[in-house]
Amino acid sequence: MMEVLLDAGHELGECVLWCERTGRLLWTDIPAATLWSHSPSSGRTVSWRMPERLCSFALTGSDDRLLLGLASGLAFFTFSTGKVTRIVDVEADNPSTRLNDGRCDRQGRFVFGMFNQDENPKRAVGGFYRLNLDLSLESLPLPKAAIANSICFSPDGRRMYFADSQEKAILYADYNPCSAEVGRVHTFVAADAAPGEPDGSTVDAEGYLWSTRWGAGQVRRFAPSGKLDRVIPLAAPQPSCPAFGGPGLSTLFVTSAHVGMTARDRDAAPLSGAVFQLPLDVRGLPEARFLHR
Repeated sequence: MMEVLLDAGHELGECVLWCERTGRLLWTDIPAATLWSHSPSSGRTVSWRMPERLCSFALTGSDDRLLLGLASGLAFFTFSTGKVTRIVDVEADNPSTRLNDGRCDRQGRFVFGMFNQDENPKRAVGGFYRLNLDLSLESLPLPKAAIANSICFSPDGRRMYFADSQEKAILYADYNPCSAEVGRVHTFVAADAAPGEPDGSTVDAEGYLWSTRWGAGQVRRFAPSGKLDRVIPLAAPQPSCPAFGGPGLSTLFVTSAHVGMTARDRDAAPLSGAVFQLPLDVRGLPEARFLHR
């Protein structure tokens, strides 16, 4: 069972990342439009309000700057000044969508997908995109999604994992790390092979994928073949995103949420919205950074 790092009470904690240079954990509470940081060595926790909902983000070549995936588009954030510099709007012609999950590929390009926020059940109307190193925005030839999630890359960069949480399967596309060409799509974990819905995912140094299972209160580790390797429970039914960090990148951190839960649900799972941690016998990989030219 995972232990609590911070009983933060986030409505929708997401996109947790570890910065190995500064030794801090970063994540967002999307509805609160807030970026959070926690330094385990000092116990210091700080936060920054964003101009709109912060859905995902990426480290950059500078420790003073993040790439932000805001609800309506991409921007840079400078820690020292608090300044947000807009890069590009995304799907401005489709007000039903907002940005959702995103990760950098192994060459530092930011790959992300969209979320249909207006319907339930949701139609798959949002695309997948890549912000290239020259700040050009490119639409990727992948199926449309209702809730784009689980974006991460194999250690060699030749697999792009992704999911539409509503459809429940985790897929991967062949990915050329040099040309960034996106190839054929394969099923990695079938929709009926694991409980709950796949939310965020990360890949460890052995190439195994760790999937947070929204609604099931679990993190599952899958081998590169798709075979289940282990199951880790946590005291919150809606885990949202995993990341490796800490000394040796051997601690698993997981955000969670209480969005959509009833008062009775929250009474039964009072740690929903907390940030969890668990030391492990495996190592993660340093988070890929957006390397703007």
